[in-house]
Amino acid sequence: MIKQLIEKGASVGNPESIEIGPEVNPERVAGQGVVIHSGSRIRGSETLICQGAQIGEEAPTTVENCYIGPEVSLKGGYFKYSVFLKKSSVGSCAHIRDGTILEEEASAAHSVGLKQTILFPFVTLGSLINFCDCLMAGGSSRKNHSEVGSSYIHFNFTPQQDKATPSLIGDVARGVMINQPPVFLGGQGGLVGPCRLAYGTVVAAGTINRKDETRPGRLIFGGPGRSGNAPYDGRMLYRNIKRIVANNLYYIASLKVLRHWYWQVRSLFISEMMPELLFKGLVQTLEGCIEERIGRLGEFAARMPESAENYKKIAGEKASGFLLRQKKQLCENWQQLEADLRTPGAEAVESREKRDRFIDIINNGIRIYGKNDYIRVVQSLDSKHAEAGAEWLQEITEALVERWLSFIPEFQSSI
Repeated sequence: MIKQLIEKGASVGNPESIEIGPEVNPERVAGQGVVIHSGSRIRGSETLICQGAQIGEEAPTTVENCYIGPEVSLKGGYFKYSVFLKKSSVGSCAHIRDGTILEEEASAAHSVGLKQTILFPFVTLGSLINFCDCLMAGGSSRKNHSEVGSSYIHFNFTPQQDKATPSLIGDVARGVMINQPPVFLGGQGGLVGPCRLAYGTVVAAGTINRKDETRPGRLIFGGPGRSGNAPYDGRMLYRNIKRIVANNLYYIASLKVLRHWYWQVRSLFISEMMPELLFKGLVQTLEGCIEERIGRLGEFAARMPESAENYKKIAGEKASGFLLRQKKQLCENWQQLEADLRTPGAEAVESREKRDRFIDIINNGIRIYGKNDYIRVVQSLDSKHAEAGAEWLQEITEALVERWLSFIPEFQSSI
């Protein structure tokens, strides 16, 4: 296998130090410009390595069933069931797991952990970061990008031991236009999921943010939390579930809209820079992200009966009837809601006229700049056309959320 790669033109450091699993398909590993450094381990029948990719430049690297696009650099660590598009990069000591997507020129420095994480073009992560279960967009170039400072954490596991905690930083409808103000999350801070932050948000260094901020261009700051010691009942309660449900539904809708964008727009760019196998891996990985979020929300819904009983015992006569109705309805109507969450959905609620008009504009850009330059085509959109595309996608997002809320009407007045 290693001999085949060398014959194809790949540069292999010390062949005796490199392990390539027998299941790896040599036809899915390019030769031109590919560099595999000493200490690398390549595994998995789905692994795809495109031209110009570099693996293990800084430290030993394990790649398992990843889709590695052109000119990607994975400098060291462990990478599994993830997708890396053109010129994205990750520093050494990485731990990148299932459901991670780094779009064009997104990057992370050393010692970064990601899982079920989607970074739009140019989004940059510093070092010593745990940033699982979130989507981040914003920025327009390498010099104007959304950034997460070093030693940052996305808190994605609750004391009730659930992970219905995805955070949406920016949004999909406008984020795919690659023209929004960046988001900055200051170092040595954290974001408690599930959370939604608007474009232009700056979270000061050292701040733990626990609240949504949907107003653009806000500075969020805070000092160390006040210390204290109070009675704590570890039983499952959930005293407020409306925000959890709302943010999960918006997140799932956003992932579905992103999948629709991939099908309708990114599919037009299949080329050397986006081979068909890479595109298929991208869509497949995103579909796995959607399933993950539906499954986590389902686990949350299944906890509602126990939560309601615990809440009634503790709150007694002060228990909120509205909250109890919400819990009951979410649990009882979950199967119907889940079935609808699993349908494609976007085509049924979108304006085909707006979609077709926008795709005509994209095709015109492709005629000018070619299929190899997705970023340039999108960035060439004037503000009017970009806004029209964002409106097409945002209408789908809102329509999906509205439809899902019809299954749990107790939540409609709360969102």
